Amino acid sequence: MKTNTYLVIGGTTGMGLSGAMALAREGHNVAIMGRSEKSLDEALFLLGNQAIGLAADACDPCSVQQLLDKAICKWGKLDGLYHVAGASGRSKGDGKLHELTDEGLDYTLDINFKSLVYSNRAAVRQFLEQGTGGTILNMASVLGISPSEAFFSAHIYAASKAAAIGFTRSIAATYAKKNIRANVVAPALTETPMAARAMTDDAILGFVQSKQPLDNGRAGKAEDLDSAVLFFLTNRSSFVTGQVLAVDGGWCVSDGQVCPQQPGKYGEGHRD
Repeated sequence: MKTNTYLVIGGTTGMGLSGAMALAREGHNVAIMGRSEKSLDEALFLLGNQAIGLAADACDPCSVQQLLDKAICKWGKLDGLYHVAGASGRSKGDGKLHELTDEGLDYTLDINFKSLVYSNRAAVRQFLEQGTGGTILNMASVLGISPSEAFFSAHIYAASKAAAIGFTRSIAATYAKKNIRANVVAPALTETPMAARAMTDDAILGFVQSKQPLDNGRAGKAEDLDSAVLFFLTNRSSFVTGQVLAVDGGWCVSDGQVCPQQPGKYGEGHRD
């Protein structure tokens, strides 16, 4: 199998790290980025000598380019980008529209959408310079396509994930003639550091049991996305672009059961 080189933005924990490990197991090179030096060191230890990394903020437009330059210097090319980095803005003031703060608006759009634009721009520029084509996989959320008022009513988070989908489909249309593909994976509630609070809330877990009914109604696991990552980032999907795949345990086709005495509190699904 051909060895490819991938950037994984938000690749030091959770779904990003799981995806990076899946790529490394198939013999590919991975360059990962996350905000924590400690998480980066731990991830690089797990990934072994097929990986390099950078501790940086994905919201800094220069950080992805720095990681890309490191990857090009070491491996000479770029074949794909997996953008996972994102976060809930609830602690900054995201939530229902009438409660939204300006800080919550700016923070949530920066981490979930602008950071994605920065990484995608760097990758597309590199693909065009190489003249080789390439592939992009962006992470959105089921909340961008299937909102849930009861426990996940964070309107800017949902909007940022919907924006990621629209943006990805738009660049897929523009760059298909250059053999640059762009697709989206949209998970539901998944066990990640960002979802830790929701995972300890019995009311939310009860709702998720009916909202994500597959496999006895559980929350997702990071590794549930790995097969989709390998499909979209390798030549297995060489004739696929502009698509959105919900890896959601049935979220998008389920009503879910809500206890009216339990007010909603959370609006998170993943983070880097």
